[in-house]
Order: sequence, then C-alpha cells, then structure tokens
Amino acid sequence: MKITDIHTHAFPDALAERAMKKLVEEVKEDGVRAYHEGKVASLLASMDRAGIHRSVICSIATKPGQFDPILKWSGQIATDRIIPFPSVHPRDPEAVPRLRRIKDAGFKGIKLHPYYQDFVIDEDAALPLYQALSDLGLALVCHTGFDIAFPRVRRCDPEKIAHVADLFPQLKFISTHLGAWQDWDEVRRFILGKPICMEISYSLGQLPDAQARDILVNHPQDYLFFGTDSPWQDQSETLRHLRALKLGDEREHAMLVDNADRLLEGSHK
Repeated sequence: MKITDIHTHAFPDALAERAMKKLVEEVKEDGVRAYHEGKVASLLASMDRAGIHRSVICSIATKPGQFDPILKWSGQIATDRIIPFPSVHPRDPEAVPRLRRIKDAGFKGIKLHPYYQDFVIDEDAALPLYQALSDLGLALVCHTGFDIAFPRVRRCDPEKIAHVADLFPQLKFISTHLGAWQDWDEVRRFILGKPICMEISYSLGQLPDAQARDILVNHPQDYLFFGTDSPWQDQSETLRHLRALKLGDEREHAMLVDNADRLLEGSHK
C-alpha cells in the first residue's frame, strides 16, 4: 500500500537546527515535542519506519521575501517520495503571479498558515489568491482551527472555511487538523458532510476517539486525507491510531492512498 502523508514539515539542512529550536521553544510549555530533527533525511527515515511511501512537505512563507528561497529549495528536494508544496505570502502584491511560477515549476499545491502569515482566510484580500489557485488547479493545504502557539483568535474557523468553499467550489482546499484544530464542534456544524477536504494531522489523541471517528465516518470519504504534521506527530503512531478507529477498509484506503493519488496525480472530484 503506497501511503501518502499530505502534511509534513522539514527545513533546509543548514536551517533545520535553528528553526526547530525556535519552534519547540514556542510550544514546549504545552508539552509538544519533535519526533525528528526537521531535515528531509530524518523525515525519510520516519517514513521508512512507518511504511509511508511519500510525504508532502508544507513550507510557510512568513514574509514575501521568502518566496524565492522556498521555491528553489522545493525544487532541490522534490523526488517521487518527497512532494514539496511551496508557499506565497497573502500580503505579497506579487502573490498571484507567483502562483503561475509554482505551477510552471511542476508543483501540485501550496501551503498557507493564517497565524504565521497574519491573515483571515475569508478576508477580501485573500480572494484573488483562491481564484488563481482554482484557475491553475493548484491544491491548498491551509492551517485551520486554532494554533497552539498563538492566541485563540478566529482566523480560520469552520464557518470561514465553509464561506471560502461556497465562494470557490472548484478550489482544492484541504483543511488541516480534522477540519479545524480544537474547534471540532464547529467542524460538525459547518463542514461535516460537505464537499470540503480535511486531513487528520495533530488531531488523533487530541479529542476522544469516539468524536474523531464520528467525524471521519460521517464525512464523504473522497474528501478525507491522512496527514501527521510530522515532526510534531510521530508518523507510525498516527497511522496506528487511525487504524485503531476501525473506519472500514474502503474508507481507510481512500484516506491513505486513493484521495492523495487523485489530488497529486490527477484532479479531485
């Protein structure tokens, strides 16, 4: 089974130690730990231990000037097992034309993070970006829900996700963290059952298994993805936890293999 992890992180070798130290410092009081050192090689070793075929590495441009370095590095690390998703900054006046460069370079999508990039997902300024992503057929992995390192301001809650989905029905928008981290009652209210993609990273174990299973069995299986947020979750343990939910072979296979294959190799339903 060629499993895809749709949501991981890694950094250039020269930056990994400093970046990981900074990120761990931000969340250490919450008991968060890293399960590898933040390099592509250590992610690959984690994938091998877990039996994961490929991982999407999600980069975040925290300022417009990071676009070119991220794009260059993404091209350097891309293989059949490492699928980079570069990033643009929503406040960058060149964000929309930069998406064409991402598409022309052969990448399948981008990553946005409303907290680290200081925007609200359904603000007017972000809408041209979504239109361009839709037109280009690029996927968007977007942090959704609250974030452990930031105050609980509602930048990317389920109601806003549903608003974006209504405005851009062709946008391949993947909501992270089981729809919205630590906002799972609102996931049920605004997202559950709708044609909105969600992945499970950094969620299993964060809410009762019965609640997680209820969300996963009541959402269209073609819109569910396996993700871990590695190195912030252990890939092997997340995979074990997912299987322990006993979602059924067909739904589990869709999450682990089929939906990512369709997203990365073709077009999503």
